[in-house]
Amino acid sequence: MAVTVNVNGRVVDQEHAVVSVFDHGFLYGEGVYETIRTFNGRPFLFERHMQRLRNSSGMLALAVPLSDGELLDRCRETMQAAGLGGGASSEAYIRVLVTRGVGDLSYDPKACPVPTVIVIVKPQIDPPDEVYEWGVMIAIVPIVRNHPGSVNPLIKSNNLLNNALAMQEAVRRGAFEGVMRNYRGELAECTQSNLFVVKDSVALTPPLDAGLLPGITRGFLFDIAPEAGVSIREAVLRDDDLLNADEVFLTNTTRGVLPATRVDERTIGNGKPGPITRALREAYLKNAQA
Repeated sequence: MAVTVNVNGRVVDQEHAVVSVFDHGFLYGEGVYETIRTFNGRPFLFERHMQRLRNSSGMLALAVPLSDGELLDRCRETMQAAGLGGGASSEAYIRVLVTRGVGDLSYDPKACPVPTVIVIVKPQIDPPDEVYEWGVMIAIVPIVRNHPGSVNPLIKSNNLLNNALAMQEAVRRGAFEGVMRNYRGELAECTQSNLFVVKDSVALTPPLDAGLLPGITRGFLFDIAPEAGVSIREAVLRDDDLLNADEVFLTNTTRGVLPATRVDERTIGNGKPGPITRALREAYLKNAQA
């Protein structure tokens, strides 16, 4: 798969994309990122992604050196170089990263006077249709989500070791995604997705203070749920709520609304995506493709 990369305004192919080994994003994981996809060639919910990028960077005292308009121009320039974003037949996956930048081997932010800005573009590959038709298996993993007092999950950080370890455990168990608990034993989120359960026709998702990233698609569902005729709200959730749910679905930028029909070896509901999941997915696609 061809990947095109913009490093500080210079567009190159994947073979020539380089960042210094002294970049603190590489050395210490000091950086933030956003993953965006296009619909009909347009970066979907771009403004919301940029607001979260700035919220994340602010929690690291990391300046984003470009305006939203300049970042959008960088995305478009990179998409054009990649031959993507021309319409529904050439949708793009976009990853925007901002790191502390190049500096001495020091934790002092003053060691890095200029942040690094990277845009990665490649073709958006949607999951196969059968995934949405039949749902996926997820697994509750023992890896605990970061405590907000350590590396706050509200930060969409380049430091993804917590997520990686959890997902590696899910893969070992043959699961599509791993569900993580917080330090209190409550369900928090998945390694790359937000989690929703449906009970008595109400869609429930853990609150932000459970220790999770405020997903852009998660927030968008709260906006469009009324037009789908769905009641949606936050609630503290535990294992039993997931295992005894009528429906389960996941949300993230590149997959949209994705049904889950098994948790480990336990079948959820009747083993098929339910009406609430289908209604929200239809409303999501309708709005995204408008």
